[in-house]
Amino acid sequence: MAAASWFLNAAERGNDATILDSRRQGQAWSDGNLATPLVHGAAYFGELLRSIAMLDAGDLLLFTDWRGDPDQLLSDDGRQPVSGALCEAARRGVLVRGLIWRSHLDKLAFSSAENRHLGEEIEAAGGECLLDMRVRTGGSHHQKFVVLRHASRPALDVAFVGGIDLCHSRRDDAEHRGDPQPQAMAKAYGPRPPWHDAMVALRGPVVGDVETVFRERWDDPQPLTRNPLHWVAERLRHEDRRGSPLPQQLPDPAPAGPHSVQLLRTYPKRLGGYPFAPNGERSVAHGYSKALRRARALVYVEDQYLWSAEVARTFADALRQQPGLHVVAVLPHHPDQDGRFSMPPNLVGRHRALSAIRAAGGERVAIYGVENHAGTPVYVHAKVCVVDDTWATIGSDNFNRRSWTHDSELSAAVLDDTRDPREPEDPGGLGDGARSYARALRLELMREHLDLSDDGGLIDPVASFHALRRSARALQAWYDGGCVGDRPAGRLRPLVDPELSARTRRWATVAYHRIYDPDGRPRALRRTGAF
Repeated sequence: MAAASWFLNAAERGNDATILDSRRQGQAWSDGNLATPLVHGAAYFGELLRSIAMLDAGDLLLFTDWRGDPDQLLSDDGRQPVSGALCEAARRGVLVRGLIWRSHLDKLAFSSAENRHLGEEIEAAGGECLLDMRVRTGGSHHQKFVVLRHASRPALDVAFVGGIDLCHSRRDDAEHRGDPQPQAMAKAYGPRPPWHDAMVALRGPVVGDVETVFRERWDDPQPLTRNPLHWVAERLRHEDRRGSPLPQQLPDPAPAGPHSVQLLRTYPKRLGGYPFAPNGERSVAHGYSKALRRARALVYVEDQYLWSAEVARTFADALRQQPGLHVVAVLPHHPDQDGRFSMPPNLVGRHRALSAIRAAGGERVAIYGVENHAGTPVYVHAKVCVVDDTWATIGSDNFNRRSWTHDSELSAAVLDDTRDPREPEDPGGLGDGARSYARALRLELMREHLDLSDDGGLIDPVASFHALRRSARALQAWYDGGCVGDRPAGRLRPLVDPELSARTRRWATVAYHRIYDPDGRPRALRRTGAF
């Protein structure tokens, strides 16, 4: 009953063309899984490298990525870059197949050259890597996941889902000193930008679901790009224009743990449509909306963006309907780019969204940015949401209209069968109870932000809301007082965006709607404002 209350059913997913639900006789989630959060790129890269090394000839490695840098190191020893791990697997007979977004030009702060070079190296080693531009105009394939299947050892099967790309700047850890291989960002983040991110390792039947997401995209018969210039480049570089058939999908792995997992996705309504989502899919939007309607005590969010009026409305409605509900959002202090024309649209969208949420919740809303112990802002790229210590997600999607309607996204929502016996045992008061996975994920993130080694004072979600506020106010007061005395413990400070002139707000608002946060819904849904 709890799973049906929190997860979408097949009809609520709103996409009857996908086989994601029909493969489970209409159940839109899988049971019997083990979900393990991997907070920070260093933890994820280390686990990914260990898992790839265990693949043998005939095994299968599938991955998607928004950006891939061939030389990004996966470990501290400096011996194994991304391309090395994938190419070595291909050379020893592993079937390596990748879908990388073709991307826009590097001079526009994107990664077309890097993505192409990673694909070329994998192809040279015997794998296949397609540059996939089957997106809505101005959109991207933003999914980031890896699937490892073992032909004769299914107990080792694993899928990694979340927000971490196989690229520069991602290999940071809890100290947040930054990746030694940095990506250029806004000056406020320094020459080696600190980076906060998360993935989840999934074992059990859900691995078959993640593989199905890959197969649906891989088997799409449409051309990889509609751009004639790309066609010419494909021919000149002898790029694959279509993927070779994948081997027959293996049976799903056996149950591995106490977690039910639902995959939430976004695909836009695009010209020609996707065979597996002809009208798009917005189960990310539907899934969050359903969970937020059940929120009673605390919604804890970490996100790169929180800047859409439509997305903000789901939070505002929940706050108005539930007078005891609190919301915490941990966001980047600054946009990733600080150019004259790139920064204002980011700020305009975020200001409007946060203003709507604050107006609805008042003192029950807290918005923070993170810094490291040296005072350098930490770029929050994680996409995490925990509702009442019961339902939790880690994925690639942000809380903006682009992620909910326009780009491809994948998120894993988890509901644990195991109840956490610590008080309060049922924070939401709906009988669902606190679940071990969701509570442990929230506590791990909060301990880091507060520089705590134990959970004291944080187990109660509402008490933790006030603990975060006290810590953030103390650190801000230390700065306001000229940094006299010892720096208080904790890494959170209240997020305050700079004021923009009326003239800047006018043009930035247009750019925000047209470029930065576009709408990928069918026109009928746009008119009604529904997802």
